[in-house]
Amino acid sequence: MSAQETLIYTNAEFEKSAAKLSQCPTDIIREVAFAGRSNAGKSSALNTLTANKKLARTSKTPGRTQLINFFRLGESKLALVDLPGYGYAKVPVDKKNEWQKELETYLNRRQALCGLVLLMDIRHPLKDFDNAMLDWAAEAGMPVHILLTKSDKLKRGPAKTTLLKVKKAVADLGDLVTVQTFSSHNREGLGDLQSKLTQWLDAPFITQE
Repeated sequence: MSAQETLIYTNAEFEKSAAKLSQCPTDIIREVAFAGRSNAGKSSALNTLTANKKLARTSKTPGRTQLINFFRLGESKLALVDLPGYGYAKVPVDKKNEWQKELETYLNRRQALCGLVLLMDIRHPLKDFDNAMLDWAAEAGMPVHILLTKSDKLKRGPAKTTLLKVKKAVADLGDLVTVQTFSSHNREGLGDLQSKLTQWLDAPFITQE
């Protein structure tokens, strides 16, 4: 089938939550994970993408997402994945370390993972966590699409300047990393995000002889 027939993001439904890799759905053949600091607007972006304000839990207290959450696209074997936010969660250090360990295990060993959407507040891009994720992606050869969220918080000129700055910063990673601005508030960049996800999820499978 064509992407237009199979990938309707408004068909996304919650599948399950997993605390570790062994609890992840076994029948998903391709998935794209959304990662970012706890205040990057990850849940809002997922809700905007799927036109469902209740799909991913949002909170005025960042860091509430503590599990790997799977959202299946309709009846397909494709999924969007909401990874635990990083940074501001008011939890003990040992709990944060546990999240980090399980996140690393998921990123390194999850066979269905075909792309990573890395969300950054456009006013505070390329923090330590963001750079660590980009380093991992470069080493793993995992494609990354950077969403510079909350672009409505800046005027067009400063937003464009930040976009160009981030593109320059990741230029040495070549085609592995792409960048766009995005706003859940006014849906700016939604079409570009959908196109990138479809490119990853609907790509032909390469079989080994």
